[in-house]
Amino acid sequence: MDNNERIILGSADVYIVEFTGKYEEIPDVKTICVEANRMAYIQGGATIEYKPSFYEAKDDTAKIVKSIMTDEEVTLKTGIMTFNGNKFKYLSDTARVTEVAGKRTVKIGGISNRKGSKYAICLHHTDAVDGDIYILVVGNNQAGFSLSFAKDKETVVDAEIKAHPMDGEGTLIYYEELEPSDTTIEEPEG
Repeated sequence: MDNNERIILGSADVYIVEFTGKYEEIPDVKTICVEANRMAYIQGGATIEYKPSFYEAKDDTAKIVKSIMTDEEVTLKTGIMTFNGNKFKYLSDTARVTEVAGKRTVKIGGISNRKGSKYAICLHHTDAVDGDIYILVVGNNQAGFSLSFAKDKETVVDAEIKAHPMDGEGTLIYYEELEPSDTTIEEPEG
């Protein structure tokens, strides 16, 4: 691969699968990023935030200073625009979805209904010029959600996924760049 820098321009597609791994290896983005695993079509793009925390020790005169990293936090934020009741299982760990005779029912709440689910969420940014980018995190939505119904605006549900380590090394973000000629995603149906 070359070391040319790229301009990242445009949104990404979001795919999700339940993470049942034992933290031995990072899930394969090519397996996750298929149409059957599309979380939703999104609006407002997607953002990955990485925030390290440090402890700093210094003397009273600030002449001697030493700092160490004490923690890391990664959050993936995106707006889910296409929605149905099944999406609640990604947004609330207490969501229960049943489907009977053409009717979908969702129940949310009750801490005793917590499943402890984690998900592998993959962003796929398509770029025919510079090559595709995949960003993978493992975690779950810990920010709750709100549904807004307005007469002149579509409902977009904001998801905020807090990342958990996905392998034995403590990896929070997996970032993969491809050459422009390497296509690895199914085309959307329709």
